[in-house]
Amino acid sequence: MKTKALAIACGAALLGGASMAQAELSANIGATSNYLWRGATQTDDGPAISGGIDWSHESGFYLGAWASNIDWGTNGVEVDFYGGFAGEMGEFGYDIGLIYYYYPDDDYDDSDFTELTLSGSWKFLEAGIAYTVNGQADSGAPFDSGDFYYYLSASFDVAETWSIGGTAGYYDFDTSTAWENANAGGKDVDYGHVQLDVTKSAGQWGDFTFTVSKAQLDNDNFYTNDADDVKFVISWSKTFE
Repeated sequence: MKTKALAIACGAALLGGASMAQAELSANIGATSNYLWRGATQTDDGPAISGGIDWSHESGFYLGAWASNIDWGTNGVEVDFYGGFAGEMGEFGYDIGLIYYYYPDDDYDDSDFTELTLSGSWKFLEAGIAYTVNGQADSGAPFDSGDFYYYLSASFDVAETWSIGGTAGYYDFDTSTAWENANAGGKDVDYGHVQLDVTKSAGQWGDFTFTVSKAQLDNDNFYTNDADDVKFVISWSKTFE
């Protein structure tokens, strides 16, 4: 993707004396048949319930937190804390942020990590990169430090309440040869994925999304889900402002 307060402290320092009267607060809830993150299931192909809260200022600074269950059938929870700055220059949009991925359950010791993210958008296109600043994983393992994730996406409104979007991403892990030999059978654990989303807006009832996703995850020792399966996911989300 340290300390739990890293993303919050960074965002607070940037915000300085921003007036709450110029800020907006929103919340969101969601449910999905399979929590996919960068093409890989986080719930062993099981369902997830999530929710979050966001604070944004008219200057472009924002802070937020989001949580979801992970590894269906266990007590696993993921909590993300993030902050950053987003803005526009004509038709070009940009966003730079910091995300801290926190896993509070004891079964997920050494899983926390922090990411620096940068993205840009133009009309219907968006591209971004995420860099693992540091993590609690073993040295040389994925999510320790030095990992890069790249993505390119496009989205279109195809009707008044319908939209379609696609994403292609690639994860380039900075793993050591020693770790790969000990944990991945000597295989490279980098992978790519593609995803297609069709979303229907239901107004006050939220948004419904149908997703088709496929990732090339060849190493069963790294991601234990069925690597070559095409995954079909139904999700619902609603934002409160």
